[in-house]
Amino acid sequence: MNGSPSLAILSRMIASFFGAGYAPVAPGTVGTLAAVPLYLIIRRWSVIPYLVFLGILTLVGIVVSHVTEQSWGRDPSRVVIDEVCGLLLSLVSRPSRWSDIVLGVVLFRAFDILKPPPVGILDRRVSGGVGIMADDLAAGALSAGMLALVRRLRRTP
Repeated sequence: MNGSPSLAILSRMIASFFGAGYAPVAPGTVGTLAAVPLYLIIRRWSVIPYLVFLGILTLVGIVVSHVTEQSWGRDPSRVVIDEVCGLLLSLVSRPSRWSDIVLGVVLFRAFDILKPPPVGILDRRVSGGVGIMADDLAAGALSAGMLALVRRLRRTP
């Protein structure tokens, strides 16, 4: 990897979401679950600050994913910042009920693993840091839509 060792270490820390990506089994799921405490901290923010934070984290994720991919190989499983951003997008409606949060997690993981269109298309056709992040953001967007629908149906008599 080119650049300073401290940049490489910082990139790996963020890309692995402070070590969650090093889980020996299901690092994507571990990364998703590791994002829940972050969500609980920011869920009370209004939608604009929440989306600005998510946008900044996504841009950082693109950069660190690109940097770590240079040394770890194409779309390494240790990179889970994409799962973090995908989950935060899934929960953009900022639910407070645990049942809704759990449903958001389950929907996100299902879309991320099963990769229905457009998730799978992005996964196969977009490379680099953008590609690492894009499919999880698409899974997060699909999850957000499904979660909103479920929550709306639940309120309908």
